[in-house]
Amino acid sequence: MKINRISIKGYRSLKEIDWEPGSLNVVIGPNGTGKSNLLRFFELLVAASKGNLSSYIQKAGGIKPLLWDGKMDAFSFRLDSTLPSVNDDQWEDDYSYEVLFRQMGSSGDYLVESECLTVQNQNSLGIDDEPVKLLYRDKQKIIIYDATGKEMDMPEDVVSHGELLLATAANPFSGSKQINAFQKSLSSLAVYHDLFVHQDSLIRQPAVTRYENTVAADGQNLVSVLHTLYTGDRNFKNAIDSSMRAAFGNEYEELVFPPAADQRVQLRIRWSSLDQEQSAADLSDGTIYFLLLMTILNNPRPPALIAIDEPETGLHPSMLSVVAEHAVEISCKAQVIFTTHSSQFLDAFADVRPVTTVTSWQNGETRLKVLDGEELNYWLSSYTLGSLFVSGELENM
Repeated sequence: MKINRISIKGYRSLKEIDWEPGSLNVVIGPNGTGKSNLLRFFELLVAASKGNLSSYIQKAGGIKPLLWDGKMDAFSFRLDSTLPSVNDDQWEDDYSYEVLFRQMGSSGDYLVESECLTVQNQNSLGIDDEPVKLLYRDKQKIIIYDATGKEMDMPEDVVSHGELLLATAANPFSGSKQINAFQKSLSSLAVYHDLFVHQDSLIRQPAVTRYENTVAADGQNLVSVLHTLYTGDRNFKNAIDSSMRAAFGNEYEELVFPPAADQRVQLRIRWSSLDQEQSAADLSDGTIYFLLLMTILNNPRPPALIAIDEPETGLHPSMLSVVAEHAVEISCKAQVIFTTHSSQFLDAFADVRPVTTVTSWQNGETRLKVLDGEELNYWLSSYTLGSLFVSGELENM
């Protein structure tokens, strides 16, 4: 999946935004302008597409905190995206997905009032003009469509008023490869913020031996993912070793995973100057965090989108160029979004210019502006993105 355009109305500080992200994105702006709310929205998409929307909204304190300034009784979004054709991956199909959530009375409860998934340029079915509905929902009816466009009514009691029809309709027996492909891609979006690497965090503890190939949203399964991929994928091992040597020089030798009690493995690093390997419990916060970022950005089968909040946190400036390099590489396979306050991180993208979006706060709402055009090119002929960020020129464009 590649997200081409996303429109959001009434969600937190995102009263009304339209955003066209690229393959590699950097979102900048002052504190309190809504950068984190953009990432929270992607989190909501993941939870909703997995059928966990009710739990997500309950943890948020009901729907009220999600509505702009308490003055709206609903929020909605439209997502325009492109996916490989389900029958021939040499082609791509364009999907449009619209959902409206409405508050029920004055309570914290809500319902999914309307929902529609359509596909255009549907090369997998030999259709290249009219959009074809895949699923539809409003107050009166709930419908999914098979590959020929035939309506298949669903009993109302099968779909919860607080969950997406998409999450219910996507299953191996639904008969719709398009619905399944879209739901699978949407549920794979990976959003990382509030990653805890302090001394008492689980990320440093031995992990039960199990196959895991994707870092969880909280990052705490790092040891399991590293053990799976580092010991089972030569290309991944080489990428991790290369990035660690770029950060620590020849002092770094390799990662090792000695067994621990109760069928667990632990993470250790072998350094050339030490006789004993250093355990994860003894590593610095920056080292653990750098390993975490490298594991996320070198996933051999990455999710459709990777969003990371302030990747510069706790890292030495020399590591930022390594992070940027791996972000550029993986952006060929997955969309990447960073939010940052670091001019040095912006400067780390020396040869590739990411799509740079500035957030601002106007009249109580978040505004997004993608920087492009002649003015930006003029400034970049003499200055770096980082120096323009420090000077305030980026935010003034």
